[in-house]
Amino acid sequence: MSTNTVNTRVDRRDGKLAMAHFYVAFIALAVGGLAGLLQTLVRSGKFELPWGIGYYQVLTVHGVVLGLVLTTFFIMGFQLAAVSKTSGALTDKQRLIGWIGFWLMTIGTVMAAVIILLNKASVLYTFYAPLQAHALYYVGLTLVIVGSWIDGAALIMAYASWRKANPGKPSPLLTFMAIVNTLLWIVATIGVAATVLFQLLPWSLGLVDRVDVLVSRTLFWYFGHPLVYFWLLPAYMVWYAIVPKIIGGKIFSDSLARMSFILFLLFSIPVGFHHQLMEPGIDPAWKFLQVILTFLVIIPSLMTAFSLFATFEMFGRSKGSTGLFGWVKKLPWGDARFAVPFIGMLAFIPAGAGGVINASHQLNQVVHNTIWVTGHFHLTLATSVVLTFFGISYWLIPHLTGRVLTKAMNKLAIIQGIVWAIGMTFMSGAMHAAGLIGAPRRSSFSTYGGAEKAAEWIPYQVAQAVGGSILFLGIILMLYIFINLAFFAPKGEQEFPVGEVADEAEKTPMVFENWKLWIGITVLLILFAYTIPFIDMIQNAPIGSKGYKFF
Repeated sequence: MSTNTVNTRVDRRDGKLAMAHFYVAFIALAVGGLAGLLQTLVRSGKFELPWGIGYYQVLTVHGVVLGLVLTTFFIMGFQLAAVSKTSGALTDKQRLIGWIGFWLMTIGTVMAAVIILLNKASVLYTFYAPLQAHALYYVGLTLVIVGSWIDGAALIMAYASWRKANPGKPSPLLTFMAIVNTLLWIVATIGVAATVLFQLLPWSLGLVDRVDVLVSRTLFWYFGHPLVYFWLLPAYMVWYAIVPKIIGGKIFSDSLARMSFILFLLFSIPVGFHHQLMEPGIDPAWKFLQVILTFLVIIPSLMTAFSLFATFEMFGRSKGSTGLFGWVKKLPWGDARFAVPFIGMLAFIPAGAGGVINASHQLNQVVHNTIWVTGHFHLTLATSVVLTFFGISYWLIPHLTGRVLTKAMNKLAIIQGIVWAIGMTFMSGAMHAAGLIGAPRRSSFSTYGGAEKAAEWIPYQVAQAVGGSILFLGIILMLYIFINLAFFAPKGEQEFPVGEVADEAEKTPMVFENWKLWIGITVLLILFAYTIPFIDMIQNAPIGSKGYKFF
């Protein structure tokens, strides 16, 4: 028997805490989705923003609200529910800590949002020196991160109490995965906290005149790449531990799942330089080292693909399928809890291939500052991750609110997933294609003085607007489903599906719970990858840059 099933349902009080996170996340989806739609319309050249709203203002709203707010709130809500379900209800103290984290994150979000709306923080996707925002914007985002640390502390305390009560046993798989992701987030956000507290805040307050752009960007990308895995690992939690239960199968291997998560913890942080391959001031040898470490991250992704399709095939064969792909027919395609995350899994194949291209030194030179990168980003986060988050919502929201996913909502959810896939095929496909012929990212619509080259990009930008409009329709459908599941669906019991491990799987070794070992190796890898380049940057630092404001 697996140790993965403790409670039949998540404690009501923990459910309220998780739902509070989800309300903010879905408000963020609405606001950020609208900003994304406006961006694609402006870039098509067929639409101008009203009321003096700037393109870069909309871009910052879209990036911050979807990239940071939606994801962080949703992930923390999901992880709190997963730990409560598999390791037992949180104590009053742990729950209080969770609420403190939630309110700090919410206050920070509102502060940052107000400053962006006042047009005092149009600084691209999150912030990027030497573009300078109002100090309160940086304070707001700092509160979001500190709040998420406090949320993380509640999770770690819950895990520690389970370990104390169950000595010598491997922790429940979902709890273990939530803890790895929380640790990855805490270690990664130290970089962004450092650049904000020691560089950007003093600079925006006028305490210092200039900022070292290279140091700031290095600290940002030290955080910016593992951020992608912080988004991705909750999707992997569902793929590994929940989808097998939904289809009626078993988890292929508990040990393999834990191993892949540990590898993400080790190899996703010391790789930030692959975002800076075009950045002068970093020795090419160190860039090369981090590219190699980046390619090591591909291994746990391939392990995940193997494990998932092994689970699917074992299930299909147990139902009597024959032939090489006969098992595909046996999968529950009419169940949105499976079908929608499955679209996300498929999207991760081209998304991962694009990531390999971005991280390859020579190929990166071709695509680096083009909209190809934005297309890649929308396949990883906005398709693989977001569709899996939607798949979680279809069963977790009614589970927490004491309602059920009806047949009608299930059908609408599948339609929503298909609409999303069509919209993203148009938008991301056009972005990739336009990037290969040189269309820039981070830019509003321009004909570049009637340049012939720029004229080639415009049809692709129109296709992006078509895709963006279809995606916005998908967002409206998702918000309708969310409101239904939270407030109007019939009362009842909706299962929180947690998979059990296949009987023939190997016993899980306890070495995975040896945090001194894993955190120690992580720290060593980070020191190895960053210490000498950092010393070099500081010793050879230029005079630094004054702040730029394009608003």
